[in-house]
Amino acid sequence: MKLRQWQSECINLALSKYKSETKHFLTLATPGAGKTAMASVLAKRLFDLGEIDLVLCFSPSSIVAKDFSDELSQQFSGYFDGSLGASGNSITYQKLNTLSNVTWRLFEKYRVFVIFDEIHHCAGSSMLDANAWGQPIINKIKDKAKYSIALTGTPWRSDALPIALSQYCDNTKKIQCDYIYGLKEAIRDKVCRTPQIIALDNDNITVIKGEETSHFTSFKDLLSQSVIPYSEIVTNDIVIEQLLNSAKTALDKIRLKNKSAGGLIIASSIDHAWQIELILRLTIGDTAVVVTSNEADANNIIRKFRFGSNKWIISVGMISEGTNIPRLQVCCQLTNIKTELHFRQILGRILRMTESANQEAFMFIPAEPKLVKYAYRVAQNIPDEVDIVQIKTMGDALETEITDFEMNESEVASEKHKKMSVLGLNNNNLKESKPLSAHEDTGFWDDICQNQLTDTYEKIMRIFGKFKHESLNIDGFDTLTISSQSIDKLNQHHSDHI
Repeated sequence: MKLRQWQSECINLALSKYKSETKHFLTLATPGAGKTAMASVLAKRLFDLGEIDLVLCFSPSSIVAKDFSDELSQQFSGYFDGSLGASGNSITYQKLNTLSNVTWRLFEKYRVFVIFDEIHHCAGSSMLDANAWGQPIINKIKDKAKYSIALTGTPWRSDALPIALSQYCDNTKKIQCDYIYGLKEAIRDKVCRTPQIIALDNDNITVIKGEETSHFTSFKDLLSQSVIPYSEIVTNDIVIEQLLNSAKTALDKIRLKNKSAGGLIIASSIDHAWQIELILRLTIGDTAVVVTSNEADANNIIRKFRFGSNKWIISVGMISEGTNIPRLQVCCQLTNIKTELHFRQILGRILRMTESANQEAFMFIPAEPKLVKYAYRVAQNIPDEVDIVQIKTMGDALETEITDFEMNESEVASEKHKKMSVLGLNNNNLKESKPLSAHEDTGFWDDICQNQLTDTYEKIMRIFGKFKHESLNIDGFDTLTISSQSIDKLNQHHSDHI
């Protein structure tokens, strides 16, 4: 295969460092750059040089592990499934702690080259601070592998733990990479697309609670008051509809030239995914493939979509880092996860260049302050003359109402947990607005939205209603049962924030 320039440079540098007694090599390359092919070619070069006997590859998901298996099989012209006669195997990190002694004895008898894909999942500088995936790497692979290469497109962890097999600068605590290939270079080399990130906002929000009326000029303004959690925004029917309308317009335009171009919608939960599917089908008029952990054949669903021509795929944690679907060119982010790592990995799904005529890439997000901050950070990695971030806001006013409910003893929750239907975005009459500040604090709900109680809150009240036309209705409230354990956690959380 013909390698890209960065792939050749990285392979040659790795071979050079291995000769100088360096066993472990870390490559940082932007999502979509072609790390799978590079690492597979490096493995074959080492094998042809007589430096290694076997190759083991570890990945964060089974779909990515299968991609590595296919690429390695192509490079080695043989099986790569761990069977008798194969040159190695490609498996997930989840299986690390279930491998038998037969596998670990391979490191004693043979020279094994190990590929770690998305190494940031594996934490630990020692056994004292290692996570479940980092422990066997440190304990059983680090000193026993002949060589290894670790790959990442996002070289940090949300919990700030050190990444396994990595070195850090003492003064800055920044990770030391052996080879770096950033988004700016990838766009320059036409390896990755230049993304356009569209954040949808509302500058005239009215919230009515009893006799009190409050006005908000943006999502940032609303969220800073801790009135609602961000999860209520991304699960709101009107917000979903307006983001999908904008995304559909972009995808339809691309498909005029690229008939197989696809769109990815990231949902927060399985129920949320089917809520989005319903709105997309009944309101927007498009159909979508839905892939979640509930599907026994999720990998086959993803592979069929990859090589098909369906317009949309809705995913809950199944299509993120490393998943290769080059025809994806539009993404709608409706997950309530707001980490920069997750944001960049989702963006990476639409960046891979193809041979198609149109190479545009669009990401649509609510104008939540942290997400907008991440978008501007991405923009810093792109040539100065390219303006990739747009914030669009609705010209019409929005009015919504908070309704209080009397709860019996089994439905105790704090005042903070009362919910409302909010935030209508209109795809018509959009206008440009000023960028949000890159430094915000969205307060109380930032912490609570990402903890284990999120699903409980979402099930407490499902609020539906049409903007300015219908009163709010509560669906399923009477049948709700909250466990005593959840009640204790809610009460404790309430006590901590009084």
